[in-house]
Amino acid sequence: MRKSISVAMACYNGHEYIKEQLESILKQLNDYDEIVISVDPSQDDTEEIINSFKDSRIHCIKGPGKGLIKNFENAISHTSNEVIFLSDQDDVWLEGKADLANQISESCQLILHDAIIVNEKKEEIESSFFTYRSCKQGLIHNVIRNSYIGCCMLFSKELKEQILPFPKIPMHDQYIGLMAEKSGKVKWIKKPYLLYRRHSQNASSLNSSSIKNQIIWRIQICKAILRKHDKI
Repeated sequence: MRKSISVAMACYNGHEYIKEQLESILKQLNDYDEIVISVDPSQDDTEEIINSFKDSRIHCIKGPGKGLIKNFENAISHTSNEVIFLSDQDDVWLEGKADLANQISESCQLILHDAIIVNEKKEEIESSFFTYRSCKQGLIHNVIRNSYIGCCMLFSKELKEQILPFPKIPMHDQYIGLMAEKSGKVKWIKKPYLLYRRHSQNASSLNSSSIKNQIIWRIQICKAILRKHDKI
């Protein structure tokens, strides 16, 4: 039997793509799995689309309305199963993604897999996110140049308990990845299990911020990890 899965999704004005995303996830889930969707106050029919599935595995909860990071924190905090997958509202899961849950173990707290970058119409832009971003494993490398992207991550319930509540951080996915990196219990899989959709309404960007902001953010994340380490 596959380990139980919780999919933590942060949603805001997700009308255009969320139906296709949920369909791609649900067909891979078992009866004992769940999708926890934290919906920040939206101006469209996002909640109506979610509720139209009438699927008991979907739990739609009210988001805090304080931005993407807090919305993901809210979704993760309401998960209950052994393995947590992070999910954006606008991507598409590829076959076999859910089965990665069984590779989470005492020696592997977090898995990061590759993705195919596509446009709004799911036309391929880049065949490998790893190659496009020159992704590399390692704590120091990922402090300097982040490779961790939430929609390609799954992690153990034990790691969830270590990362919550989120400290004041600029990027939740880099923070989670670095928290796992410092324990050395990370596995990278170079096979794509996601269509990573890029469009004008994305909450995150493939482009880098200014050098000044990058330095400030990395100082903030390092301080947050050190404070968490002292508490664990």
